Amino acid sequence: MNIFTDKSEKKKLELEDYTIVSEDFSFVNEGKTIHDEKFATKPTTFFKDALKRFRKNKSSVVGAFILGFLVLLAIFVPIISQNEIDSPLIQEAYLAPKLFKSGTGFWDGTRKYKNIVYDTENDCPADFYNAAVSKLKVDSNPTLINQANKYGHGGYIIFTNPSTSASAEGYDYFRSTKTKFSTTGNYCLSFKLGSDDGVNGGSLGEYAVYLVSDTVELCLKDWSKDYSDCTINISQKMALTQVSSTVSNASIEFRLKNNSGVNTYLLIKEVMLTSTDGNEDLAEISFDDATQAVLIAPNVTTGTTPKGYWVSTGIKNIYNSEIYYCSFRYDTYAAAYDKTSRTIAISTLDTYQANGWCKFDKNDIVGTFEVLDEDKCPIESIDSVTYNRVGKPIEVSASAYRYREYGYKSMPSFIFGTDDKGHDIFKKAFSGLRTSLILGICTAAFCLMFGLCWGAISGYFGGNVDLAMERFCDILGGVPWIVIMTICILHFGNNFFTFFLALCMTGWMGTAGRTRTQFYRFKGREYVLASRTLGASDMRLIFRHILPNALGTIVTSSVLMIPSTIFSEASLAYLNLGLQGVQSFGVMLADNQKYISTYPNLILFPAVILALMMISFNLFGNGLRDALNPSLKGSD
Repeated sequence: MNIFTDKSEKKKLELEDYTIVSEDFSFVNEGKTIHDEKFATKPTTFFKDALKRFRKNKSSVVGAFILGFLVLLAIFVPIISQNEIDSPLIQEAYLAPKLFKSGTGFWDGTRKYKNIVYDTENDCPADFYNAAVSKLKVDSNPTLINQANKYGHGGYIIFTNPSTSASAEGYDYFRSTKTKFSTTGNYCLSFKLGSDDGVNGGSLGEYAVYLVSDTVELCLKDWSKDYSDCTINISQKMALTQVSSTVSNASIEFRLKNNSGVNTYLLIKEVMLTSTDGNEDLAEISFDDATQAVLIAPNVTTGTTPKGYWVSTGIKNIYNSEIYYCSFRYDTYAAAYDKTSRTIAISTLDTYQANGWCKFDKNDIVGTFEVLDEDKCPIESIDSVTYNRVGKPIEVSASAYRYREYGYKSMPSFIFGTDDKGHDIFKKAFSGLRTSLILGICTAAFCLMFGLCWGAISGYFGGNVDLAMERFCDILGGVPWIVIMTICILHFGNNFFTFFLALCMTGWMGTAGRTRTQFYRFKGREYVLASRTLGASDMRLIFRHILPNALGTIVTSSVLMIPSTIFSEASLAYLNLGLQGVQSFGVMLADNQKYISTYPNLILFPAVILALMMISFNLFGNGLRDALNPSLKGSD
């Protein structure tokens, strides 16, 4: 029989006597799946998901790596490198790129030369440092030229009588400097002529040979067209014609008869004068090398005339001079920095001693000279000393390392070579890249922020607001950008701020246009309408719901604005409107473009850096576009 007649009283009693503990509870579905399919991904944030998608785009990762590497170089190379890029270093100009040891044949500081005039006397290419030449190959046959060249040999002196010549004597002459001749010294004249007809459209003329002075005019060979070798005994001629036994201040004279209407000429290969009385002047007057004879000229400074100079009233030139050409490899670093024998002023030597690099006694410089600091002292040894009239040393002839004279402890190497001013292209390129990147990033950041705000307002509100804002953009965009830039430069100068201002004045319109387009695309979507219905403000709709969906395309275009800015600055540099006072990529490319055929490394390496940067920005921007696209969230 139930003693509890009141149910509520019974329930109250049970609750008072029962204590609730954790063991009284259990999970009904513990260890069981409560969804239809297992989740394939883990919960994540928008940016973690964007980073994951970016990493899966291998080309974008490579682009980001290259871009980051170039940016790091642009930051640290100008800081770490101690090479001078402001003051000209002409002695170090046009050095070839060097990454490997000389002699490897590739990127080793050597430059290949072809068709260079060969100096037969010194057995090396003309005007090149012989010790820096390797793999020399000289043409087996000479090249014939019709102009005087100090490295040419042989040929003929072509003595021309122009068709317009109308001298009173009826001839033009080719005359030696003056010397003495006698009947007792057995004076002889030998000469060789050429017989090539039709040279330069002219014809061989009639000639005669005379011995002339102020008082004597002796015919040694009468008018003739015999161009064979000839030897004339001048002493016998003088005796036969009863000329005085000694004639002073006399000259040998080749006469070429005038021929109206036709250019006539005489080809003279060599002229030799000999005697038995020891007249030393004859050796200087004589010549067996027509090319070298033509090169002898009066000294303009002193007004003196060398003994070997032959004066002419006609036209004197060279014909069929022989010149050799060669090809070789040239170590530009050995030529610029190698040890060489040179003359050094005693004051410079005193400076070296004051710096503690060497020591010597001025009473015996050669015998007492000693190097104290081999890393800094340019001089290895003293060969000789030159003294003034009172016996004081004024200069020394020494063996010196040129790279030490330029302040280097060891022979330097430049990975990209040097330009026409001797500046390190590697440091200069990345110094210019740093300036260009700063300009590009600042411009892109401003244009992105301003363009986003402008385009968001225009695209979101639409109507009259959009109409007014678009008309303003049309008016501003109708002004050519180059005109805006030129006006800014003329008023504010070619400085960094001017370029930044001019680029920002119209650069934001592209970002604004793309932003406006994206807002028209997304502002009518259901999720935007739903948010507006729930009371979301305009600012929340713009920055929380619409802008994130449009960010991918906008960011991509903004990233590409950086290389576009650099290209714009480079274009202005070609118009002489580039940055002044600072290193700039555009100015560097503009300055070096004239050397593209002679020294291609001056334009090649900066151009490769620019191309890599452009490609990297493009790949990086494409990766950002896909990574920041909300519609791809959670996708592979």
